[in-house]
Amino acid sequence: MIPFRAPWLLGTLGCYDCCVRCLGGVPYASLVATLLCFSGVALFCGCGHEALAETETLVETYFARNPEDYITLASFIEYFQYVIYGLAAFFFLYCILLLAEGFYTTSAVKQTFGEFRSTRCGRCLSTTFVVATYTLAVIWLVVFAVSAVPVYFFYNMAYACHTINILSETTASLTQHAWVCIDARQFGLLPWSTTPGRVCGSTLVAACKTKEFFLTYDLYIAAFAGAGVTLLALFLYITSTTYNFAILRFLGRKGIRC
Repeated sequence: MIPFRAPWLLGTLGCYDCCVRCLGGVPYASLVATLLCFSGVALFCGCGHEALAETETLVETYFARNPEDYITLASFIEYFQYVIYGLAAFFFLYCILLLAEGFYTTSAVKQTFGEFRSTRCGRCLSTTFVVATYTLAVIWLVVFAVSAVPVYFFYNMAYACHTINILSETTASLTQHAWVCIDARQFGLLPWSTTPGRVCGSTLVAACKTKEFFLTYDLYIAAFAGAGVTLLALFLYITSTTYNFAILRFLGRKGIRC
């Protein structure tokens, strides 16, 4: 006896099977890496752009009296702000390409559409993405390390201000905390010929209490966190692209189609 199945039940099962097959073809590793990359780059570029603008104001107000002393830093800030725009556009396009490559080489998609034979072009493209992602991860590792420098500088500045406040509460003499200073030249932010190049005592405390200091410090921390999230996304991309490349090499042994 042939079992009876309602037409609506057959339609429901067909939609369910279709949804399962579609969800099974999603490259989740590449998708998560894309979301992380978008979030990290947006955080790094947006906060970094504003932090650089506020840094120029702080340097001009407290660390350099002559505009010629910080003209190099001002030029670097201006150029890097333009570089940030390019970074945002580049990562947006590159992440889209990696996500599309993940969809192309996902094993679940291959099983869904039946027999799959990799082409020379597909394997060459996958190899290119692997090499490019490894190279980009190494470059971004340097960017991540460099982005820690301003965070370290502002941390030391905040710690120096905290030390001055403690000394002010424990002693009536101003000579002790007057020697507590923060020197921007030691961090490579300004040339050694800059005057004064450092801020000490009550002037340093006044600088730490400004809105620009707190805003810049928080922005640099956020930019540093964004660089870390982007680096994590690149590591996920490395894992997924390497796995995809291995699949293409394995399937290429079954036959090559050009």
